[in-house]
Amino acid sequence: MKPLSIYIHIPFCKKKCHYCDFASYSGKSHFIKDYMIALKKEVMLYKEEIEDYKINTIFIGGGTPSVLEVGQVEELMDHLHRNYRLSKTIEISIEANPGLLSFEKLKEYYSSGINRLSIGLQACQNHLLTSLGRIHQYEDFVRNLQDARSVGFYNINVDLMFGLPKQRLEDWYTSLKNVVDLRIPHISAYSLIIEEDTPFYQWTEEGKIQKPKEDIEINMYHKGIQYLKEKGYIHYEISNFAKPNHQCRHNITYWKNQQYLGLGAAAHSYLNQQRFNNHPKIEDYMEAIMEGKKPIGEKNDLSLKDEISETMFLGLRMMEGISTKEFQKRFNQSPFDIYGEIFKKLKEKQLIEYDSNNIKLTSKGIDLANIVFQEMLL
Repeated sequence: MKPLSIYIHIPFCKKKCHYCDFASYSGKSHFIKDYMIALKKEVMLYKEEIEDYKINTIFIGGGTPSVLEVGQVEELMDHLHRNYRLSKTIEISIEANPGLLSFEKLKEYYSSGINRLSIGLQACQNHLLTSLGRIHQYEDFVRNLQDARSVGFYNINVDLMFGLPKQRLEDWYTSLKNVVDLRIPHISAYSLIIEEDTPFYQWTEEGKIQKPKEDIEINMYHKGIQYLKEKGYIHYEISNFAKPNHQCRHNITYWKNQQYLGLGAAAHSYLNQQRFNNHPKIEDYMEAIMEGKKPIGEKNDLSLKDEISETMFLGLRMMEGISTKEFQKRFNQSPFDIYGEIFKKLKEKQLIEYDSNNIKLTSKGIDLANIVFQEMLL
């Protein structure tokens, strides 16, 4: 059977963070019950289409999936088990925010088959959490972590952010050290990007907040890489670090440009040489479902050049880079036949390195990854 991953979007938040431009909404919790009904109906809309696929990973993201009440996640998981072919070795992740977790919710997640927890901590300093608009404190995270382990969760990711306004290098180091000392097997370390249509963007324009200078931010990143490697973590993707055998299989699906189905408002899919995404507004999504239609807002057919370009710039996010053997098998041609001169130019600039087996970013190339990715567009 063909492999497939599934992403499920829960677009509700108790409060929107100051930096967030994702398709997530606060003040719409009155839609949750009907949304979950719609989500289960969408599962059924794809049942025949993916009957020849085996589901290898599921990721329940948001928004904030942990805003759901006890019982709602279990109902959704039971529905998936009954209607899709799930692999016996499936990885099922759920995102959760400290402060919205409880022992009862964690117990429900684990008993329903979820085996990986991704916790949005972001920082260990409470003043930084407040400045980000987070609703939790560091102590909430520690308590939730204890509960998670007590019910059986050991495959756990923690999200951390660097390059925050008023964040010092010492703050970043302390956050990393605290999480490592708590024996977290997977760490996602993201640089803050200030997006338009967020409070952070407005406050930056008004001069109320300011990110650390670029050289300080780069230093934070490289100090983080060095420290985590010393502590036994594998730096396997630009922003992701894992102890052996704890890499996120679901995200690797994206980076290897393999097929996935997105369910829920604003969810994106890559299936049968098409990329498509659902209506971003909860109301539009539910209206389409209730009319018995797939809630697709946009759909694009991919050309061979599109697929090659995406495979290259997504795959180069991983530290192992692009396997020339896998590329040849997939596209029936060598990446050197397509990008030969571009590869030479990027190698001369010390942005990539390659041999007959792999093409990958250098340390300098990681810092200037967007330049490399642009060159991969055909």
